Amino acid sequence: MKQILLITDGCSNVGVSPVVAAAQAFAEGITVNVVGVLDQGDLGEFGSAEIEEIARAGGGLSRLAHTRQLSQTVQMLTRKTVVQTIQQAVHRELKQVLGTSSIEGLPPEKRSEVVRVIDELGETTKLKVALLIDASASMKPKMQAVEEAIRDLSLSLQARQGRSEIAVFHFPGSAHGDDCMMDLNWTADVRGVTQFLPRLQMRGTTPTGPALMHVVDFFRTPSQFLGNNNDETDGMMSDYVV
Repeated sequence: MKQILLITDGCSNVGVSPVVAAAQAFAEGITVNVVGVLDQGDLGEFGSAEIEEIARAGGGLSRLAHTRQLSQTVQMLTRKTVVQTIQQAVHRELKQVLGTSSIEGLPPEKRSEVVRVIDELGETTKLKVALLIDASASMKPKMQAVEEAIRDLSLSLQARQGRSEIAVFHFPGSAHGDDCMMDLNWTADVRGVTQFLPRLQMRGTTPTGPALMHVVDFFRTPSQFLGNNNDETDGMMSDYVV
């Protein structure tokens, strides 16, 4: 099961529409969840609407969360989407086999068995989550909350019975015009995240759509990204403040 979890605090302003990019991800079997990070104030009407539209196009969920609630929100969205995806698959099977798409329409004994299977699959299904972090200038005071959210998500996923892996990206990328850069390749251990998030170069533009497409490309052909890693940074990208 594949997910992109976009963490952002503002509106996209460069490149392809993030709604179009999210729809492309969903068409390729990747669910897109979006967390809008609030600090002081709000995201504005356009920003909130865009976050909701991205998630809807990506078949996922969206939430607005203050920094103090970010960790719980990230964990909730990740797990809830897993259950939602499994439920949708089960409903399709029920429709084909029994002619009903509703669990509630089943006899009590059958209903309890289906619910048990859904719960079991939610814990055992292999899960890949690509975290896509908005590193535009306005996100700088929120990076500590993002760091804590990623660490807590890692601990939450490690508690699952099924294998869970995380990859981490940030956007915009380098000063050379990259829309997005990979910080951490697929791993079950994201302790290294704390080494690079505080040193990210925060930039002004917000190329959310191109960044989403970058991560979709990564899901398609992860091997092509390996040549971009810097050996001296233990597989992490080197777009840091020295």
